Amino acid sequence: MTTAKEETYIPDIIVDSTSGVTYKKGRFFGKGGFARCYEITDTKTGNIYAGKIIPKRLMKSSNQRDKISQEIQIHSSLSHNNVVGFYGYFEDNYNIYIVLELCRSRSLMELHKRRKALTEPEVRYFLHHLTLGVMYLHQRKVIHRDLKLGNLFLNENLEVKIGDFGLAARLEFDGERKKTVCGTPNYIAPEIINKKGHSYEVDIWSIGCIMYTLLIGKPPFETSSLKETYSRIKRCEYYLPSQAKISKSAAKLIRQMLQPDPKSRPKISEIPLAEFFTDGLLPKQLPTTCLTTAPRFDTVKAVQGRRPLLEVNSAGEAATISAATKPNSGHKCCSGENPVALEYRRNMRSLIEQLVGVLKTNPGAKPSTVPLDETTDPASHPFVWISKWVDYSDKYGFGYQLSDDSVCVMFNDYTKLSLHPNRKNLYYILENGEEKFYTVDSYPDTLAKKMKLLKYFERYMQDNLIKAGAAVPVRECDSISRLPYMYQWFRTSNGVVMVLSNGTVQVNFIDHNKIILCPLMGAVTFIDDSQNFNTFKFSSLKQYGCSSALAQCLKFAYDKLSSLLAP
Repeated sequence: MTTAKEETYIPDIIVDSTSGVTYKKGRFFGKGGFARCYEITDTKTGNIYAGKIIPKRLMKSSNQRDKISQEIQIHSSLSHNNVVGFYGYFEDNYNIYIVLELCRSRSLMELHKRRKALTEPEVRYFLHHLTLGVMYLHQRKVIHRDLKLGNLFLNENLEVKIGDFGLAARLEFDGERKKTVCGTPNYIAPEIINKKGHSYEVDIWSIGCIMYTLLIGKPPFETSSLKETYSRIKRCEYYLPSQAKISKSAAKLIRQMLQPDPKSRPKISEIPLAEFFTDGLLPKQLPTTCLTTAPRFDTVKAVQGRRPLLEVNSAGEAATISAATKPNSGHKCCSGENPVALEYRRNMRSLIEQLVGVLKTNPGAKPSTVPLDETTDPASHPFVWISKWVDYSDKYGFGYQLSDDSVCVMFNDYTKLSLHPNRKNLYYILENGEEKFYTVDSYPDTLAKKMKLLKYFERYMQDNLIKAGAAVPVRECDSISRLPYMYQWFRTSNGVVMVLSNGTVQVNFIDHNKIILCPLMGAVTFIDDSQNFNTFKFSSLKQYGCSSALAQCLKFAYDKLSSLLAP
């Protein structure tokens, strides 16, 4: 008899008995539906892939096995730059293994959670990639039927890769209409709900929902009730904000794609010809920092045949336009009710509420007996954290290095100066919150002393401090990056508390443990003294508990953050 432990067994060395290729199982990436996803490495070539692993014990019906077979059959027939690469599949006694392209920057879902509304150039960039991928699918007579942010993956170059073909279908003849009710509620087309038969047009509807979500910050038909969401979809009832939020051309394209009559929607080949694309800035690249902070586009020249950037989504820009200006009663912090300060207070209140919910369950009293893969959430792992810091505030200020190797100083006059990872671009925030962008070869004389101090901090940290975590590769488009900066920090007898402008809160304890809290992802990353990174959703901690060490860190963070917002 096979034991339950054996039935869920995923070996550390995975062998494709047909080809003889062996893979070493690496980091856990997450789970969804029946599958678990790991980083896997070809032991002979060193090539790294994403391994989608499906336990056979969960395939309890022939229908489920047929769906997996159809997914493999469709995905294996595809090859396009904007489709997740398919490199093979095999099985053993316990699991089915699908070898896929590794997308290191996760998906548009995580980007959306961290950023909410994006700028129009960013949306144009992501939709351009998406439409190219869907155009290829439709040419191959494939309907994806589950286009959504979570299925649009991003590689290290932030190129969109369409993935998860579990609901995809191939049309056998022109005019065929599929009848299966499938999809994700916030993105599902009305003809699927009404069971009238559907075809390529359902993907166009989903792209309209994706575009709306990226621009506005939430899906067009989202409600707290599935029944009401479906009712709104059937009535095609959604709200488009004024042109202060999105441009006229963006609103026009959304309306065209979200037509209740499928025949009235544009074909996928017509979308790139819309005014939204032809009259707006389409960036050639986006910086890695846009995963957490809105880029700047004032340095980007207009593409030939396009006018310069005239519109930038104000909702996406507001959080990065200005910094808080004056100190409050706390030590070395900034306040003042400008957009950044308001966003800071919202994030802190949200984080405190989430910590209260976790601590009420007394998580340290019930250390988890569930395997780590069941409790961690690598998709919520932070992209940016403080890897080094030095306090010289008795004379000059607080210096720190971010995980992408940028070096920054928060001076005692509440100005901030950051040196990009490319060691060329400078980002300066004045006391009144105004942003300035320079290069190391061209900056005003008034910054000369601060530049010397920044270089001093850089050398000191390089020579004397150990970095926490690996560096993020430098991107050629770093000149349009906006770096998260130190919003607030203070020391206690147990360590140092640091708050970044993107909402991240980091606490470094004197025992070398660290926590990184993200209110937007609802998650905490625990870094122990051996530099092991594990990220947990707060919901998971409530359900499964955690180590006493992590519980104590969370209690400390709650106490200190609560005092910041105390009247």
